[in-house]
Amino acid sequence: MQLYLSSYKLGNEAERLLNLFKENKRVAYIPNALDFSAADPVRKSAHIQSDVELLSGIGLQPEVLDLRDYFDGNKDLRAALSDFAGVWVSGGNVFVLRQAMKVSGFDTLLTDELRKKEDFVYGGYSAAGCVLSKTLDAYKIVDDATDTPYEQQKDVLWDGIGLLDFAFLPHFDSDHAESDAIDKEILYCKEQNIPYKTLRDGEALILTLLME
Repeated sequence: MQLYLSSYKLGNEAERLLNLFKENKRVAYIPNALDFSAADPVRKSAHIQSDVELLSGIGLQPEVLDLRDYFDGNKDLRAALSDFAGVWVSGGNVFVLRQAMKVSGFDTLLTDELRKKEDFVYGGYSAAGCVLSKTLDAYKIVDDATDTPYEQQKDVLWDGIGLLDFAFLPHFDSDHAESDAIDKEILYCKEQNIPYKTLRDGEALILTLLME
C-alpha cells in the first residue's frame, strides 16, 4: 500500500499524489473526521466540497464515502471500496475518525486487506495521518478525546491503527490555528518517549508499506 500523508490539504506534492494512482483514478473521499459534535453543518458541507474539488482539480475522480453508512453492517464496505484505487481521508478530530473507522470495520479492512495491495493508496491530511499511529494519546492536546458522537461507540479509543511506528504531528511551525498546540504535543512525546515526525503545512510524507 502507498501512503500519502499531508500536513494540510493536498500539500505541495499533488503531482506525486496523482502519480500514485495508475489507470484507475477513482478515490473514495472519507469525511468522518468532521463528524465532531460541534461541527457546523454548513461549514462541514463547504469543507467536503472544497476537498472534493481539490482532488478533482489534479485529475482524480473522488466520490464521498461516509463510513456512517456502514455502521449497521447492512452495507458491505469491502464491496464498496473494491472499485476504488484508494481513499482520501479528511482532517478533523482524530478521535472521532478512529471511532468511525472501528464501528464501520474500516480499520480491520485497512490492516488485514488493503495494506497488502501494492497499488492501493491511503491518502489524506492531518487527522488522516494521526490515526495511523500506534497510540492517539498525544493528540488529546489538540483534539477533544471525549467527543463521542456515535451511538455505537461511546468509549474513548486511545489505540491508533498502528501502521506508523511514530506519532504523526502536522501543522508544525505553520500559519495554522493548531501550530502552537503542536509544540505541546512534541514536548509530550519527548516526555513519554513516543517517537514522532513533524510536518509543516505544505509538506507530505510519502511511504510504501511492505507486505508482511
